[in-house]
Amino acid sequence: MRLPIDLSNLTFIAGSDPAGVLDMERRPRADKATGELLWGLDLVVLGGEDGAEVWPVRVVGEPKGIRTGQALRVQGLTAMTWEIDGRHGISFRARSIEPAGQGSSAKSAAVSRPGIGGDF
Repeated sequence: MRLPIDLSNLTFIAGSDPAGVLDMERRPRADKATGELLWGLDLVVLGGEDGAEVWPVRVVGEPKGIRTGQALRVQGLTAMTWEIDGRHGISFRARSIEPAGQGSSAKSAAVSRPGIGGDF
């Protein structure tokens, strides 16, 4: 079951450039429902009570125009627990990830934090 994440108080910054997701045999992974390739990137998540966290997030289709350090708009973010061979964790998936628009609160928040975000 995928659990929706409330994004209303969170700010997102690209912690890495997007890259294609590979399976254990180094082949590109595709979404089971659509057949489109999966892409992943690290998101720096700001706004929680515990400070910043880095979440590896996957999205269907290549996110365009994203570079490390850039403020982002994330939509439809969900979390899902997994377990394989006694190991377990949480995976994150977004419906879409795109650069934050001019004048958006995400961009303003990123630029106002020294050393994070802004134009490089």
